[in-house]
Amino acid sequence: MDNRILKSDALLLITAIIWGFAFVAQRVGMDYVGPFTFNGVRFALGALSLLPLLFISREERTAAENILPKPSLRLIVFGGFLVGFLLFMGMSLQQMGLVYTTAGKAGFITSLYVVIVPIMALFLKQPATNPGTWLGAGLAGVGLYFLSISERFAIEIGDLLVFICAFFWAAQVIAIGWLSPKIQSLKLAFGQFVVCSILSLVAAGIVEEINWSALVQASWPLLYGGILSSGVAFTFQVMAQRYTHSAHASIIMSLESVFAAIGGWLLLDETFSLRGIIGCGLMLSGVLISQLWGMVGRRSVGIES
Repeated sequence: MDNRILKSDALLLITAIIWGFAFVAQRVGMDYVGPFTFNGVRFALGALSLLPLLFISREERTAAENILPKPSLRLIVFGGFLVGFLLFMGMSLQQMGLVYTTAGKAGFITSLYVVIVPIMALFLKQPATNPGTWLGAGLAGVGLYFLSISERFAIEIGDLLVFICAFFWAAQVIAIGWLSPKIQSLKLAFGQFVVCSILSLVAAGIVEEINWSALVQASWPLLYGGILSSGVAFTFQVMAQRYTHSAHASIIMSLESVFAAIGGWLLLDETFSLRGIIGCGLMLSGVLISQLWGMVGRRSVGIES
């Protein structure tokens, strides 16, 4: 195997681990600050962590900008606001859901965006999905039932909020896919972090009490979520996807749900019932099938890169 691909896979695995354990950081942070405050500070730190990347490697960025058509200021502002708003909605619902559910369950439910993306794209009249997507969606749906719906046929409010957030994550992925050929990725990421931070802090100012002592107590979860989960993990993802296929990358990154469960078990003493374990297994199988099916199909026609 190409050495660059091995390095890319290692970076993607590290990214999945960072994102998985970020659910633990988010859960712990909620002991001290509200969901909007946490997200506002977290993404402000994320934006600050990207600033050095916007000013270094000038030759590489210039080369990339020569390939991309120069975007208008209106497109940059619109793109940053669009993906920032979708990120704000997804993260807010996820963060509120984590008040009522475990980090492990939230990780698995959030991973449904990998299945939702191609289905949502179908309704937007983008290229048709393959049979693996529908099979994966079916397995994920059954898994969600076992994981989140009790024998009394009631869904926990936290699980419901995280499930809705997965649709906003899917919409954000589609929006980034549309904007990334038009706007340099780091500029788009910086813009979405800034917009998400501003919207979150405005919401926090309206519905939450912000105090310095609580922020100090939540400093480690905030630093992890802002710098590691946002700045570092995003950078690793961008670096890795230069040399690996997007479908292959999606499979590795979907393992964040597994690491969320491991992190919840190791650090928060979270456990799954047998019903929950079955649900997690079915959801992970659905996510993997939906990605592997398309990957195998591309290989069979000789266009896998």
